[in-house]
Amino acid sequence: MTAIILIVVAVIVIAYFVMTQRSLVSLDELCKNALSQIEVQLNSRWDAVLALAKMAAQYSKHESETLVKVIEQRRGANINSPADYSEQQGALQQVMGRLIAIGEAYPELKAADLFKETQEGVKDYEEKVRIARMIYNDTATKMNRMVRQWPSSIVASMLHFDMKEYLKVDEEQKKSYPNLDEAFK
Repeated sequence: MTAIILIVVAVIVIAYFVMTQRSLVSLDELCKNALSQIEVQLNSRWDAVLALAKMAAQYSKHESETLVKVIEQRRGANINSPADYSEQQGALQQVMGRLIAIGEAYPELKAADLFKETQEGVKDYEEKVRIARMIYNDTATKMNRMVRQWPSSIVASMLHFDMKEYLKVDEEQKKSYPNLDEAFK
């Protein structure tokens, strides 16, 4: 009788361990997928910003050439962590600030239909990045709960699963980020 109880307890412990490991792997993959989705949206946003820079080239050749070079260097950058995302955001803010300044300096550029459509595209990608960020942070929350809550924390530590960093916007970025709605009116 005691042997049967021990076998049943062992089976329950092993089943729990396996189910928890599978959940942790699933959440880890979802976090990686969410970061990958952010990367895709950021690259699409860089493409839209590149189109804006090329349109601005007709008006301000030197400034636009510099922007195009910066944008081409940034496109295709890998987003493997929240720090990578923050770096991309900072670079995008700088480029957008310069594009907004060019648009302000050349009202005929700002009034052009194609320029306006491309600006709307940039705003659409910004919204997609915002949604992808929320998905990542939600998934990271679920992962972090499993890593921290007992008894799943035991399995997580045994299998070296760590907490995920959240994507944040620091206060400096919030202050320096151009208000796209206001800038492109």
